[in-house]
Amino acid sequence: MECRPCIAFLAATLAACQETSPLPAVQPGAAPPAALAPATSNSSPPPEASPSTPPSTPPSTPPGPARLTAKLLPLPGANGPAFLDYLVYERAHERVWVPVGSTGSVDVLDIANNTFSRIDGFKTAERVTEGGKTRTLGPSAAAVGDGFAYVGNRASNEVCPIDVRTLKSFKCLKLATGTDGVAYVAATKEVWVTTPKNQTLTVLDASKPSALALKTTIKTDGAPEGYAVDEAHGLFFTNLEDKGGTVVFDVKTHKVKETWNPNCDATGPRGIAFDPAHNFAIVACTDHVQVLDAAHDGALLGKLDAGAGIDNIDCVDGKVYIAAGKASKLTVASIDEKGQLTVVATGDSSDGARNAVADAKGNAYVADSMGGRLLVFPVAKTQP
Repeated sequence: MECRPCIAFLAATLAACQETSPLPAVQPGAAPPAALAPATSNSSPPPEASPSTPPSTPPSTPPGPARLTAKLLPLPGANGPAFLDYLVYERAHERVWVPVGSTGSVDVLDIANNTFSRIDGFKTAERVTEGGKTRTLGPSAAAVGDGFAYVGNRASNEVCPIDVRTLKSFKCLKLATGTDGVAYVAATKEVWVTTPKNQTLTVLDASKPSALALKTTIKTDGAPEGYAVDEAHGLFFTNLEDKGGTVVFDVKTHKVKETWNPNCDATGPRGIAFDPAHNFAIVACTDHVQVLDAAHDGALLGKLDAGAGIDNIDCVDGKVYIAAGKASKLTVASIDEKGQLTVVATGDSSDGARNAVADAKGNAYVADSMGGRLLVFPVAKTQP
């Protein structure tokens, strides 16, 4: 067979292979060339890698109000319902004074050991209420000042001095009409008593603490309800429950300085407390509290709904203590420099429990007439 054509074909193929550019040589130990991206007419360098960003953390939710749980302290000798109204805290001996109408006594709670000392011998009287029920009246209010406590008795229209060291009672002073709230004014050594039946404030001379004497009677334009004292500015506050106003008196002249409108509804204002740190008066309406600026003509500031059935309230170290009897709830709210209220703690009470007071540590005490007991709400450890 003739092989020349095959030889020619192989020679042509070899020549074509020799014309192809050889691959670049790779030096020993060098890295192989990297693959190139296809070129384009508008090619640009690849973007620089951005540093990794950690995932965003959602803002934390502030904790809600603390929850308080009451300790139940039965009042000595109170079997079933007991008529309770005002309570008062005695700072010097760390005690809470509880006037009890139905037992004709004042039960003094020693906070440190949760025990009562009972002061007996107060007069009582049976009265029929507007609803037709019979109620036993007796001691119903107290104030503490200058080594003595002063107890108001609705059954006998009397105010009775008691030595806070010995718990010994002295001669009571009979007033012309029934007593309600009782307040001590240190600047003038006086006891001011709200006497709403004849629309007056009765001022007693307590310069001799064991021997009270009538000093004067101040006529008001309505039935006074609740009380508070601004010792630094020499002012006494009360509300007119039937007229809706808050009245400010000069304790030295016994004259009205101002009258404010707390904007309560037709049921009228009830209790009142004073915040000396901010110079605010806090008025209890029946379902909310209203802050008034005492330095600016009682201008309305913050308002807080706290449930139905509010009567007397307390303010200690910038916190307001509000017990709503119909809502069966205790509310503790802080008050800021603008007069705004923020709830910091709440607790369940019982039907009709009202008139909270607080001690220097922030523990709250609520009068539970239906249960014949005192409700004690220890301050929450997490409370702001």
